[in-house]
Amino acid sequence: MPYGEYAGGVLEKKRKKQRWKKKWWKRTKLRLKEKYDPLEGANMAKGIVLEKRVLEQKQPHSGLIKCVRVQLVKNNKVITVFAPRDGAINFIDEHDEVAVEGLGGSQRGQMGSIPGVRYKVVAVNGVSLEMVRLKLKGKPKR
Repeated sequence: MPYGEYAGGVLEKKRKKQRWKKKWWKRTKLRLKEKYDPLEGANMAKGIVLEKRVLEQKQPHSGLIKCVRVQLVKNNKVITVFAPRDGAINFIDEHDEVAVEGLGGSQRGQMGSIPGVRYKVVAVNGVSLEMVRLKLKGKPKR
């Protein structure tokens, strides 16, 4: 450990060098998330539903997970999106406009036993999916 007149500068330089070993620092400074992320760093995005689909859960769980394939408006990338809660899939039709946000798995990954799905539906045709599901609002026609 450095002592003496210029020790502060040496310690500061070491600390800055060590930052690059931290995963979150490196990802932030090199903008790694924005480079691969279909949402391009945004927290939400709009897209058009292409098809409904059912996925099987990963081991050791069993069950069918209701998802939709969505083409994002901003960059035309196609992603698989989870329809959360009971019966939510019934209110989502093909060619609907949906708002999509991250699912919230660790390190921006998938959640639990959903294979490869990182996003969830938040709104359909500009109305909250939860409001439509609870029949507090009607789903607007397009």
